[in-house]
Amino acid sequence: MTDHVEVTGHGAHHVVPDLVIVRARVQCDARDVASALTESSNRTAAALQAASDHGVEPRDRRTDDVGIHPRHDQNGRKVIGYTAYQAFRLTVRDRDRVGDLLQALAGAAGDALAVDGIEMGADQTADAVASARDAAFADAHTRATQFARLAGTELGKVIHIHEGGPDDNRPRPMMARSASFDASMPIEGGTQAITTTVTVRWALT
Repeated sequence: MTDHVEVTGHGAHHVVPDLVIVRARVQCDARDVASALTESSNRTAAALQAASDHGVEPRDRRTDDVGIHPRHDQNGRKVIGYTAYQAFRLTVRDRDRVGDLLQALAGAAGDALAVDGIEMGADQTADAVASARDAAFADAHTRATQFARLAGTELGKVIHIHEGGPDDNRPRPMMARSASFDASMPIEGGTQAITTTVTVRWALT
């Protein structure tokens, strides 16, 4: 069996975030399940229509979690109603429109709307992903070269390359800095990193 060395390298490519991710939900109370679900669905549809009217494209409107749970009286024994909710995520590509969009969502969904988070984000372009992969391979090569030198040998050809960990084999963005809003809705920038790992096995000569 050929001797070999296997090393995992880490790589990142930093980009300037150019997107705003709005995570929101609609939550409605009613005396029965059907009414709660209907009200939640109707208000969510209205909110998504408002997002569409403010330039959020279909590819940038995504519904996430949907659920319903009972509400009990003060003693926790008797069911007095139900709460239905639906979460959704909007990707806003024009940062100057975020303030108007939030007002439109509130107008469409009323007091059933809750905004769970607003964050900066960036598209994973092919060039950014490739740069992260190159950096990860270079990191693995540097480490493998050091190990081979310590063993008194040299690296040969690459036998195998695996990208990512056991549960995720794709480059992914790290959490960006949170967006910061005041009355005029300015947004802080910062940078975001597209990260990946590669595990490379080299033959030793």
